Amino acid sequence: MGGPGRLAPGRAREGTRRFVLAPACSVRLLPLGGRLPDAATGMVQSVVPRLPAPPLLPSQLGRAAHELGRAAHELGLAGLLGGNLFGRWALHPAVTQISDPAERGKVVNAAWRRYGIVNSLSLLAVTAGWAGARATEVQGRSITDRERTLARAKDALVAAVFVTGTATAVQGIRFSRQAPGGAVPLQDGSHPTAQTPTGAARAKRTLNVLGAANIATEVGLVAVNAALAQEGFRRPAARRLLLRRA
Repeated sequence: MGGPGRLAPGRAREGTRRFVLAPACSVRLLPLGGRLPDAATGMVQSVVPRLPAPPLLPSQLGRAAHELGRAAHELGLAGLLGGNLFGRWALHPAVTQISDPAERGKVVNAAWRRYGIVNSLSLLAVTAGWAGARATEVQGRSITDRERTLARAKDALVAAVFVTGTATAVQGIRFSRQAPGGAVPLQDGSHPTAQTPTGAARAKRTLNVLGAANIATEVGLVAVNAALAQEGFRRPAARRLLLRRA
């Protein structure tokens, strides 16, 4: 048999010569991205070069920023309204299980003080999320007349949520300072007792009014958000695209 890669003569049969092809080398399959030695340099080289990931387009970055702002807005509104509803319809009635009126006030004020961090972050998310959307995508010819009306109503509601939420937080701090450690005597989480000092009882009534106003504005904001979302679903995608390009 001859050398590698040459035709080697086989055994002659009936005056003829038979040739067989000797294998020049063995073949080994490599996984995608495998490496083989270079014949000239002996260096190991990649069979398939690795391509860098394509960069994100400005439109993709802007879309991601809008989605993040909208998610923050919705999550913040959930934190505000959910906390208010739980506090007034679950926490406040439940403290009647505590026999000492001063201890009731201490527990209520401690709970609201801890949730104040969530309320502050939620209020910031609601306001900043809508401000970002209003400055970019919710303006001009990209929205319909009904969406423009709803956006203006949402402007007023977001401002009202911010004002009433801030005022409620400030009044809550003032009320909790009416007694050491927030131990203001309470009948339940929302009502003072006959032993509650006059100034503290007045502060509690003011706090109840501000809290109710804050809940009302948050419910209104939820309703307007739902109307805006529904209006967007009703408009065909092709028409939305044409309005944005116009």
